[in-house]
Amino acid sequence: MSNEEKTRIRKLKKKKRRKIMYILAPILILITATTVYGAVLINKAENVVEGSYEDDGRNGSDLRDTEVDPSVDDVSILFVGVDQSEKRAKNNESNGLSDALIVATLNKEEKSVKMLSIPRDSYVYIPEVGYKSKINHAHSYGGVTASIETVESLLEIPIDYYVKLNFESFIDVVNALDGIEVEVPYELSEQNSEDVANAIHLMPGEQMLNGEEALALARTRKQDNDIERGKRQQEIIKAIVKRSVSINSILKIDDVMEAVGNNMTTNMTFNQIKSFVSYGSSGGLDMETLNLKGHDLWTDAYYYELDEEDVSDKRQILKEHLGLIPKTTANIDDETESIN
Repeated sequence: MSNEEKTRIRKLKKKKRRKIMYILAPILILITATTVYGAVLINKAENVVEGSYEDDGRNGSDLRDTEVDPSVDDVSILFVGVDQSEKRAKNNESNGLSDALIVATLNKEEKSVKMLSIPRDSYVYIPEVGYKSKINHAHSYGGVTASIETVESLLEIPIDYYVKLNFESFIDVVNALDGIEVEVPYELSEQNSEDVANAIHLMPGEQMLNGEEALALARTRKQDNDIERGKRQQEIIKAIVKRSVSINSILKIDDVMEAVGNNMTTNMTFNQIKSFVSYGSSGGLDMETLNLKGHDLWTDAYYYELDEEDVSDKRQILKEHLGLIPKTTANIDDETESIN
């Protein structure tokens, strides 16, 4: 690839960079907070979930023979991050592209979670329209249902539930916790949530970030790529959950839940979410983060071409974790961490 073409791709990425949030954190807060603080927050969590419920129009996944029960079955959740800020709404973009997609599989026996980030520019088949495009276009074609169908087609696993959040919940959650402590890998300047250029300036090193600063770290890819940005997303998910269940945050969880409820829709009932409490009851959340390998592809536009062998490996891992196929002893080059 010529230097001119590489420069054009970098400019395109920068121009089309959108707000990315850590979309898994809010639902984990509902799970782990009720685990740690018990009945004190049960009523609050129930009100949040009931106000956020929205049927996806499906009668379960077509890849399931029977209806799942998360209190006894291994299940999957698709987390869809979108930008539904007031500014985007004014520009008629509130039902546009998804900004982030994370698939979580939950194994009941192991009390473990595997979390796979899907790069937003991944070039995949979208059943809603019958051709390949960027995976984040699926949401603009047919909302959450089209995103679910696309992910099922890609990974060949059933998606049992979804959680859709907009990026403002991320800022509100971090601020409600009075910030989170994370490692900033390099000096960076990023726009803020109002798209003001270079409004956020961060130096490298471990530090406490507020909501706007954490979002800037989440969205940046000026010095690396979507894969590294996905890894940063996963690290901040862990930081938010760890902060949310710390003893110093007990009085802040009420505000955190308000932030979640104002920015979330899901097809899970409160009773279904309560069944996930056991994943944190052993004193830690066993979470493994996974990423998809690939390479840049330039045709009519910029795409991220997924490595088929790697996709096949990740399908195997997730199918095993969901109990759909027998387990193997293959080694996995990813990270596992218990969040305490």
